[in-house]
Amino acid sequence: MQVRQQQVARVSGLDMADLPVINDAFLLMKEGKISDFGVMSECPELDGVEKIDATGKFVFPSFVDSHTHIVFAASRESEFVDKIKGASYEEIARKGGGILNSAKKLQAASEEELFSQAQRRVNDVIGTGTGAIEIKSGYGLTLDDELKMLRVAKRIGLEMPVAVKTTFLGAHAIPKEVNREDYIRSVIEEMIPAVAEENLATYCDVFCEEGFFNMDETERIVEAGKQYGLTPKIHANQLNLSGGVQVGVKTGAISVDHLECVSDTEIGLLQGSDTMPTALPGAAFYLRAGYPPAREMINKGLPLAIATDYNPGSAPSGNMLFMLSLACIQMRLTPEEAINAATINTAYAMDLTDTHGSITKGKVANVFITKEVPSIAYLPYSFSSNLIDTVILNGSVYLA
Repeated sequence: MQVRQQQVARVSGLDMADLPVINDAFLLMKEGKISDFGVMSECPELDGVEKIDATGKFVFPSFVDSHTHIVFAASRESEFVDKIKGASYEEIARKGGGILNSAKKLQAASEEELFSQAQRRVNDVIGTGTGAIEIKSGYGLTLDDELKMLRVAKRIGLEMPVAVKTTFLGAHAIPKEVNREDYIRSVIEEMIPAVAEENLATYCDVFCEEGFFNMDETERIVEAGKQYGLTPKIHANQLNLSGGVQVGVKTGAISVDHLECVSDTEIGLLQGSDTMPTALPGAAFYLRAGYPPAREMINKGLPLAIATDYNPGSAPSGNMLFMLSLACIQMRLTPEEAINAATINTAYAMDLTDTHGSITKGKVANVFITKEVPSIAYLPYSFSSNLIDTVILNGSVYLA
């Protein structure tokens, strides 16, 4: 069983390889929280409680997925075929595909339709071990539709057993036939105040990328969000050296996400910051792009988080187990580093370190139990296998 005796905010550098484990362990849960754990020989006498025998299995804290776009109206498999035929992400976007395609479909969908679809997807990711999830807007691109997305995301957190944090991403793309500056002004002067008034988001995100929003625009938007209590997150350096890391560090972003394109300059800036660098290997895999230089970042003392980027256009998977495999195979993380990146460090990127991301006394009792496997390394090694036997959320069995 993977545990942490003390509260830890995040792990960095060489410490990422340290994954505390108790063999032949017991774990007690009471009123939805972790109440005790230790070696089986010290387990107290228990009468009248539900017991689960995990002999030969591993018990892990549930994954924390700190970057998703899981609320959307339709899949985009036609663009998948376009990519196979050689079209780039930027070419598809210029033709009205990509984010604008998703926006058109979402604008035509009702809140109830969006919730029903998202609920099914969230159930799927729970089954692959996720117990907390961040959900962004960004496919609305109008005031009413951005609010609609965030209401659906908040409802997921209220009606499903996963912890949910919501992010306003109105600055995801510029709608067609809308003046660029007019749209940015709308994001700052209309959308952000409305999001704050309804208390619909914790974070404000911007797609800081060539062809989308530049450094100055990104800084203007997240600084406006900060005035309304929204903490910055940044889509940074996915397609090029966009300056997103620089803006993120400058504005105190809790995380900068993607990082497929990173130089020594960005690594140096992150070394002196509290911002969590977050890799999204599912997007790099799907787009056949380069992966973040994760090994170099960790070797230079940085922390690293790993999330899915679950979305219909560039990362249509919310399976965190598969992210572990990609992190190990493509980014050269050890299994221990990958698990820390997908639990305690993603919890940091969602302000959930006090409640999620580790098996620690007092935290929410969110864990999953594997099937019988020979080692921790078998999880990322066996990259296409369903290795989860039982999912427990808030101290109750959700899937067995």
